Amino acid sequence: MEAPCQKIVWEVLPAIKAAIAAELVRSGITQAEAARMLSMAPSAVSQYLSGKRGYRMTFEDEVKISIELLARDLIDKKPVSLVTRTCDICRLMQGSDSVCERLPDECSGK
Repeated sequence: MEAPCQKIVWEVLPAIKAAIAAELVRSGITQAEAARMLSMAPSAVSQYLSGKRGYRMTFEDEVKISIELLARDLIDKKPVSLVTRTCDICRLMQGSDSVCERLPDECSGK
């Protein structure tokens, strides 16, 4: 039996992390600096960017905007709670026509 949050841990969160890392690098931040901002190893950022790590999924526009805003806040050195903001993005995904539609009802709040 697969617990409801397993899909989030194995698919959704890595995709969100990969998208944030990609947005930071696309904005001119080095991989090493992106790793520091995201409290992860530089090798993790490299693997996210190369597609070796982090499930590639398509995000709805609202989710993309939230990821871009989070990256911008990190770049601007605004006080950010990565956990809270990542959870907010995950909740947005649960309410959209995304991979979270495939999650068990217990996880998506249905």
